[in-house]
Amino acid sequence: MGKCENLKDDDLKIFIYDTTLRDGTQAEGISLTVQDKLKITRKLDELQIHYIEGGWPGSNPKDLEYFKQVQAIPLKHAKIAAFGATRKAGVHVTEDANIKALLAAETPCIAIFGKSWDHHVLTALNTTLEENLKMIRESVHYLKSQKREVIYDAEHFFDGFKANPDYALAALKAAAEGGADWIVLCDTNGGSLPGEVEQIFLKVRRAIKVPLGIHAHNDGELAVANSIAAVKCGALQVQGTINGFGERCGNANLCSVIPNLQLKMGFSCLDPEALCRLTEVSHYVSEIANMAPQNNQPFVGASAFAHKGGVHVSAVLKDPATYEHLDPELVGNKRRVLVSELGGTSNLYYKARELNFDLAQGNPQTKEIIKQIKELEYQGYQFEGAEASLELLLRRAFGQYREFFTLESLKLFVQKQANNGDVISSEAIIKMRVGDQIMHTAAEGNGPVNAVDNALRKALEGFYPSLKEMHLVDYKVRVLDGKDGTGAKVRVLIESADAAGSWSTVGVSENIIEASWQALTDSMNYALLRKLSSCRKDAKKLLNEKGPG
Repeated sequence: MGKCENLKDDDLKIFIYDTTLRDGTQAEGISLTVQDKLKITRKLDELQIHYIEGGWPGSNPKDLEYFKQVQAIPLKHAKIAAFGATRKAGVHVTEDANIKALLAAETPCIAIFGKSWDHHVLTALNTTLEENLKMIRESVHYLKSQKREVIYDAEHFFDGFKANPDYALAALKAAAEGGADWIVLCDTNGGSLPGEVEQIFLKVRRAIKVPLGIHAHNDGELAVANSIAAVKCGALQVQGTINGFGERCGNANLCSVIPNLQLKMGFSCLDPEALCRLTEVSHYVSEIANMAPQNNQPFVGASAFAHKGGVHVSAVLKDPATYEHLDPELVGNKRRVLVSELGGTSNLYYKARELNFDLAQGNPQTKEIIKQIKELEYQGYQFEGAEASLELLLRRAFGQYREFFTLESLKLFVQKQANNGDVISSEAIIKMRVGDQIMHTAAEGNGPVNAVDNALRKALEGFYPSLKEMHLVDYKVRVLDGKDGTGAKVRVLIESADAAGSWSTVGVSENIIEASWQALTDSMNYALLRKLSSCRKDAKKLLNEKGPG
């Protein structure tokens, strides 16, 4: 496990400390309500995270309310931690407002940070080096006297150690003398390198007997590497956030730290069954934070185990280990094979097998379908980002699909009146055929595409009530060749979702309404296809349960 590693077997358990609800919310663009934080707390507890830092009760009313409400949640695995600072300079610890707020939060664990860098003590705190040591020692001691587990976060420790190692160690010793249960070394500015972290951690480990932890920021894109380096050298607690959310460039990404430690280095972080929920939790937190999941995120991203090149796919068909560093199911992800102009027959064979198509090797139809896909992608279609449209295309090609509805006619009216300010009205009049019935209806919308969507739903929901369950998640338009100006071809990507999951569809045309129509109708057809497939599975299961009688 590296030159630092001399741990005993009983040291192989690593405690995970999640600070998404505090440090993570300091990321630009993220703001969580109390209810948001409670939802994430439940999900992190299901993941079996050991510590959940809920916020700073002395900083804002929202965090105070969170600590009140979280006490009503019956957590099975996690301890809730309140976060705050040491007492202020010149203030008695029992009279410090921040210390009082930490105790009032009534959490079993309290994390407090203090200064380890002499430059910060003199410049930011504007106090003496000796007073800072007293602030650390007295704050930790007082919180311990109140029967709390105390985690001391040594802020700016690595910068402080590089500037003045004797004082940085003195700050840690003050926390140890106060009775800290944990001492966490923080790379607050995120500028340290893994080699530096290793060297410093070894020196600290020889001097400090209190269990150590690591809190790394990602300003050098090394937070995960620095966290792993610290564990190799004796850290037993790792602090970080889901998806690496955090101020500036973020914190150590627990979605990468945990599987690296557990699946590659043999440490025990989470129960293996809980680890299989990592991808789900990653996406859940992104959704609650209203942040789009990063497809290329390691381990949990949609593209983490996606294969596009034909050579890659051919090898993966023989043995996934040829192009995958671990089984995606271990972290709750899945393998994806993308069918595009860069792919070949291997991609299509894999996709056909995934959809339970009986595709024989050397089938001329296979080559024809690949030729069709490559031609469509040449025209601007992008099936790697619209797998629902790809599945519909394949099912149509293999005769395993029937249309749920067909268009008879569509008329659109868009009106802007000079005396009506910026208001533009849109109305769609649509005639649809479902079986032998014709549905003729109209609907308005806040734009022409929205009007078409509303009219489609109005026409079809009477026949297919399940369409009421699906909703639009995202709508993207990209101009494919700007040289043609407003007459340029556009690609529309639509992401839709229902209770069972999400899917994406694509449409391409010089007319944005036509491109949107293709993507919209594919989305609805796919939703109905999934519903039909689900009903058939339920019926088959019921039949098997009842038996032949």
